[in-house]
Amino acid sequence: TMSEKELLLSEIEQVPEAFLEEILDFVHFLRTKIIKERLETAIASESSLKKDWLKPEEDEAWQDL
Repeated sequence: TMSEKELLLSEIEQVPEAFLEEILDFVHFLRTKIIKERLETAIASESSLKKDWLKPEEDEAWQDL
């Protein structure tokens, strides 16, 4: 059986040339969406972990580094 990636490539090979730019735009959109979601997750994690990072115990644990 073919992987999803192989199936997608097979389908793309059958798409008329005129539509390839639209497919490429959509792939770029998806990549941007993934990056944005990862950034939003990182920002959310930072704010929730911030309270632990700012404890005196954390400063003591890292003072010798």
